[in-house]
Amino acid sequence: MSEATTPDSRGTILVINGPNLNLLGTREPEKYGTSTLADVEELAARTAQAHGFAAECVQSNHEGVLLDAIHAARGSAVGIVLNAGAFTHTSVALRDALAAVQLPAVEVHITNVHQREEFRHHSFLSPVCSAVIVGAGVFGYKLAIDYLAEVL
Repeated sequence: MSEATTPDSRGTILVINGPNLNLLGTREPEKYGTSTLADVEELAARTAQAHGFAAECVQSNHEGVLLDAIHAARGSAVGIVLNAGAFTHTSVALRDALAAVQLPAVEVHITNVHQREEFRHHSFLSPVCSAVIVGAGVFGYKLAIDYLAEVL
């Protein structure tokens, strides 16, 4: 877990990135672009700060670490931005964790998953998220935080 940016009066937004997102910038740049995970975290921190929030960023290739981060958010965050990567299409556990913490959450995908393989068209997470942003590249993280700033 990375440190939260300087907290402000509006609270902390947890930004979670799942499997393979640590490879951003080098993994299939024709699909995912050349921005790195550090770039995404910097964008999230700047956007959150502009709205008076702190951003706490977590990335893991392990589902349990993501579950623990969501559970911990219950007492420390006011909203969640989640790019669960491939876990989006497989993890009932992440879906249940999001439902349990009862925080507004935005599901983000860098690519338009609906233009990709059929198995990527289904999300276990979408039904428990307040919004879903797909295909906007890493700019989707900014859009997600802007959205949370409006609804919080």
